[in-house]
Amino acid sequence: MVTVVGIGADGWDGLSPAAREEISAAEVVMGSARQLDLVPGAFDRVAWPAPLLPALPGLLDAHAGRRVCVLASGDPMFHGIGTTLVRLLGADAVRVVPHPSSVSLACARLGWALDAVDVVSLVGKPVSLLVPFLHPGRRVLVLGGSPPEVAAVAGDARLTVLEQLGGPGERVHHDLAAADPLHVLAVECGPGGYSLVPGLPDDAYEHDGQLTKREVRAVSLALLGPRPGELLWDVGAGSGSIAVEWCRTHPSCRAIAVERSPERAARITRNAQALGVPAVRVVEGASPQALDLPTPDAVFIGGGLTAPGVVERCWDALRPGGRLVANAVTVESEAVLARWHGELGGSLTRLSVSRDTRVGGFTGWRPHMPVTTWAVTKENA
Repeated sequence: MVTVVGIGADGWDGLSPAAREEISAAEVVMGSARQLDLVPGAFDRVAWPAPLLPALPGLLDAHAGRRVCVLASGDPMFHGIGTTLVRLLGADAVRVVPHPSSVSLACARLGWALDAVDVVSLVGKPVSLLVPFLHPGRRVLVLGGSPPEVAAVAGDARLTVLEQLGGPGERVHHDLAAADPLHVLAVECGPGGYSLVPGLPDDAYEHDGQLTKREVRAVSLALLGPRPGELLWDVGAGSGSIAVEWCRTHPSCRAIAVERSPERAARITRNAQALGVPAVRVVEGASPQALDLPTPDAVFIGGGLTAPGVVERCWDALRPGGRLVANAVTVESEAVLARWHGELGGSLTRLSVSRDTRVGGFTGWRPHMPVTTWAVTKENA
């Protein structure tokens, strides 16, 4: 059994009797050097190495059979080492003694409702992850990350630094350059920010024309039906708009964009970064050869539909209950959809979109190429 004790910047004085008892009874205490300096005792002290995660199983094995206590910042189960240990050892092998999290303390200082605040951890992660949370009037608490970098992404937002919360050196201020390493950053969002509903403006993307247009994109994503934690294959991804907007629906959604053009593959990476989903994985290669990938919950085929074996590979890889959506704009690719619709069922939809354009001093309609969409769920086969 490993015990995890949450500790704040106030150290030993801020711990509950139960937390003190767990630390005092330990033979080995593990934590950061800063945390270990906060607690008294004659136990063996093990400071975390860097990087921690690869070394953690070996550290625990080295002290097997001894009473091990792990120190964690604040609440161990809130972006903390407690969740890592439970994942590694199982819930029955870990006992957690929590402490108020830095988020709880920050909300208490600011007078913000905890249940109305978004929390984004940038510890070891790119600052672009903050982008999908920036909406007018929203309040966001950022854990880790560089305050100047957050400011550069957050635009007109008002930023407040809350450092050493709960400890004798606690300070709340707006000097981003002077922020203590142990800080939480409060962001009060200004105007701007894109909707999380699929169908972002076309000009939100860098593209060379290979882009699923806004209206068709919204329909395609509605048919794909993203749900939290699911994985999408975006095959023949072009500019990556389907993969990007799939991931923007929920932080746990994942996507792999497959694109044979090196230039377009690089563009997908830039679009994902700019729109706040840098974890979109880009695979450069032709389909179906490049489709030796983790099992998807949904597949979108936007390009390469007529290449032999693409639909077969996507369908075979799809897990039961998974959804496949494919778009066609040519007679040849429509014929492929018609054949597969006859074999597997699902639905065919023809989308015709016209946008306004100037005709002299008047307004007329400029039609786009019609798009045929095939949508099928594997249970229907």
